[in-house]
Amino acid sequence: MGVKYLWEVVEPCKKRYPLDHLQRDLISVVRRNKRVCVDLSCWMVELHKVNQSYCATKEKVYLRGFFHRLRALIALNCSIILVSDGSIPGIKVPTYRRRLKARFEVADDGGVEPGKQTSLRRNKGSEFSCMIKEAKVIASTLGILCLDGVEEAEAQCALLNSENLCDACFSSDSDIFLFGATTVYREICLGEGGYVVCYEMEDIKKKLGLGRNSLIALALLLGSDYSQGVRGIRQEKACEIVRSVGENVILEKVSSEGLSFVKNKRNSKKQIRPKKGTLPLVAVNGSSHDPEGLQEIKEVIDAFMNPKCHNADSNTVSRALAEFTFQRTKLQEICHQFFEWPSEKTDEYILPKIAERNLRRYAILQSRSTEVGVNRPLHKLQVPEKCPVSEIIKTRKVQGRECFEVSWNDLEGLETSIVPADLVERACPEKIIEFKEKMEAKKKKKKPKQKQPKSKEKETSSPTKASSLIELSLQLQQIDLSSTSDLATSTIEEAQQEKEQQKSMKHDYLRLIDSPAKENSSIGWSTIGRFGVGPSSYSFYPETEVIDLISPFPEARSRNVSRSYQEQKSQEQKCLDHKLENVIELSDSETDDDDDDDDEHCRKARELRMFLQNIRKDVIL
Repeated sequence: MGVKYLWEVVEPCKKRYPLDHLQRDLISVVRRNKRVCVDLSCWMVELHKVNQSYCATKEKVYLRGFFHRLRALIALNCSIILVSDGSIPGIKVPTYRRRLKARFEVADDGGVEPGKQTSLRRNKGSEFSCMIKEAKVIASTLGILCLDGVEEAEAQCALLNSENLCDACFSSDSDIFLFGATTVYREICLGEGGYVVCYEMEDIKKKLGLGRNSLIALALLLGSDYSQGVRGIRQEKACEIVRSVGENVILEKVSSEGLSFVKNKRNSKKQIRPKKGTLPLVAVNGSSHDPEGLQEIKEVIDAFMNPKCHNADSNTVSRALAEFTFQRTKLQEICHQFFEWPSEKTDEYILPKIAERNLRRYAILQSRSTEVGVNRPLHKLQVPEKCPVSEIIKTRKVQGRECFEVSWNDLEGLETSIVPADLVERACPEKIIEFKEKMEAKKKKKKPKQKQPKSKEKETSSPTKASSLIELSLQLQQIDLSSTSDLATSTIEEAQQEKEQQKSMKHDYLRLIDSPAKENSSIGWSTIGRFGVGPSSYSFYPETEVIDLISPFPEARSRNVSRSYQEQKSQEQKCLDHKLENVIELSDSETDDDDDDDDEHCRKARELRMFLQNIRKDVIL
């Protein structure tokens, strides 16, 4: 938590920078990139608060967020120092017992008296401690080691920052300013439009008139992890009181006199004693007559001014500041264990960031050589000996930013990735020149062919197409006409032969009627009827009936026709119908097979059917 209401007090000094701010613009001789300390507990609390459901905890969403934050900082060529909390300071134990109810972080269940300054070890088996262990494991595979603090992690980060061993600290505990930090990043946002929220101690001094001593005095008045503060006083009034005393003398005044200069309007003479087992409640009118209150105030001041930390020149700090190699195989195993990612997905996440970091280091080398004017040996600067970019493949635009898709040299598992265009320009401008020359050469080779206008193409192509279509249609017509003419001629010849047979038979029958044999015939006409037909006549002309047109209209009589004549006539009729149907079916089948023929063929087929029907009618009549 830190100091109550301190983030609201320093809100006017809040600054928002893009993520590129984390890369060092002015290269120093001592260090080549920006180094940041991270309060690991603050990050894990923030990431765990995003989603505290059972599924999110089981799938380790908080650990994925931590992994992606490290990726972003690696791509910006930031050196990262993770700092974890050590033992709980004795002065802070009451706060932990009240906040966590003595169930998770504190191993000892016994009560602690306010005057006893005994540090307590943390419960290494708690859920939060397991989250910290997982974060340390995944960071170690990326070449990032964790510095275990003696007590407070923010105090260790502030010490490294004040000793210029790091450029800034990531922490959400506001008491980090009281431990001596100069630059603090409270928030970090990744993705499109990513940014960091920054607070600098210089701005707090200039804009608010509050230095480190004044902030410690504010912690005594407003309350913190080490004291409960003065009841009924707000941050505006507290800032006004502290500024009125002065930065240089405020702590001496409070240590010697207590908080007697603070006027409590409600009850200025009332002494309030803290309950047993709680934080010391700062007395409003503390004085030399209240030695217990003064001693507690001194302990709070000493806890902020002289925290228990690793010294800046210790081996533990030196080891944490050293750089370690990236363990690709180990990272793949850990990501598969924690996230169930295949090795390809892990490479897809981390390898482009590693390549971008190498390119930024090469760009730093180029800029340093240009500024100094001396070509230093590459092996002394821990940077790639040659440009990591093999060639530029094409231009890209990512989130409105100009980029290049490049191929890499000597980076196993990664062939191409996308990097900002300005970074390539700083690192290897000769690659951009080669790319432009290559593109110009391609444009010259690809000369467009002179295409004829569409109208000319139509003129040249239409005669050949039309002639081929005409020839095809003529051939089809000839085939259709030949087939139909053969059928028609065969049908006409059969019909003519039948007609000639009928005429000859009719002529013979009429001659028989007119012959004198008729009169001498043994068969009398009277017995058959004047208009009757004798049985012998059917042998000559069975299909026709002869009528005497000279005689008057006879009376209607029943016609006596023999059964043999009817059967013979019906058989001949069926035979003729069968022939005509075969002809019609043949013509129909031919027309059905040629569905894709033109209208001329259909018209001829219809004429053929009509012709055959007319022939049939003539034959019947």
